[in-house]
Amino acid sequence: MSTVLGAIADDFTGATDLAGLLARSGARVSLRIGVPEGPVQDAAPFEVIALKIRTAPVAEAVAQARAAQGWLAQAGAKRFFWKYCSTFDSTAQGNIGPVAEALMEATGARQTIYCPAFPENGRTIFMGNLFVGQVPLAESPMKDHPLTPMRDSNLMRLLAPQVTRDVGLIDRLTVARGADALRDALALAAPHVVVDAVADSDLYVIAEACRDAVLMTGGSAVAMPLPDLYRAAGLLQDGGAAATWRAAEGPALVLSGSCSAMTQAQVARYAAANPSYQLDPLALVRDGVQPVLDWLAVQSGAPMIYATAAPDVVRAAQDKLGRDKAGAVVEDALGQIAIAARDTGTRRFVVAGGESAGAVTQALGVTRLDIGPEIAPGVPWCAASSGGYDVALALKSGNFGTEDFFATALGTLDT
Repeated sequence: MSTVLGAIADDFTGATDLAGLLARSGARVSLRIGVPEGPVQDAAPFEVIALKIRTAPVAEAVAQARAAQGWLAQAGAKRFFWKYCSTFDSTAQGNIGPVAEALMEATGARQTIYCPAFPENGRTIFMGNLFVGQVPLAESPMKDHPLTPMRDSNLMRLLAPQVTRDVGLIDRLTVARGADALRDALALAAPHVVVDAVADSDLYVIAEACRDAVLMTGGSAVAMPLPDLYRAAGLLQDGGAAATWRAAEGPALVLSGSCSAMTQAQVARYAAANPSYQLDPLALVRDGVQPVLDWLAVQSGAPMIYATAAPDVVRAAQDKLGRDKAGAVVEDALGQIAIAARDTGTRRFVVAGGESAGAVTQALGVTRLDIGPEIAPGVPWCAASSGGYDVALALKSGNFGTEDFFATALGTLDT
């Protein structure tokens, strides 16, 4: 079976988010970690390639995205989706815009839309401004993100410095008039078009209007209606859904590197009832990871190891080590911890934070994930193979889930 839609995600939690929403349709979804090597094998109707390029140098991000698009085209995809965070996480240089333009060139797309809205998780766009809950992006906790602080809520202003062609807006008033009106507006719009969405119904209008587009970009939610639209158009055949999903049996471990406000609340809630160890980047540089492994070796239940901290604590470590080194030290430690835990019997991992999820997944040598049950909107359990063992992974974007997410995730597998 050839691929109907090929998707590229800029981090690992975003990839599982997208894969989980596509899987709601019952269609088979395959998630690959990194660009697969060799010829295409066992292609699914929906193929998602997870990259770790959100904060990579622009040239590196573009090169990886182009390679991913090339593999997806070989798998049969003629429609592509560039997935980034619903809070538009990026720097002044990119990588959202540069990758989008590279994919436009590679696919021959004259135009693409930008719609990171995810109303089910409180992300909406009105008059081009992105809201997190009831507050503008720049007033949300994202303003203090340690890697991609978002200090402007206007998506056109954020996107314009990242691209070489014009940026425009199609507002909610047009979207509310339906798919035909939106298609007419797109025909006259700029090459890069931010599209408003404040409700799930808007996402369905946008997806219907862009169903035949060569390239779409956005958060995962705007892609969610596509399987049903493709099925109605005869592009997607019924059947071929993934086999019954089964979670690996064994002990569990929670790993958290995200410093988002929601993850801080989740860590505090879980730590109140479970053994927990907070990573200190300075201590990791001084002592290495062995003290953490010694602590983990004597724990029972489902312990948590976390680097999650308040913004001022994160900045203090960055001031002493440098931003990149502080992050790399934590990611390397989480990867080593995951390997040691796997080798001593841990089979279920809950990981919070896109960079952390990437570090853990790569350290475990995971190359493909099968999508399982959804824990929260945009966060499914996934099954994978690591070091010859079956493992279950829940890769959570920092801001997703409720305060009891970690316990809920583990409880989902015990029911």
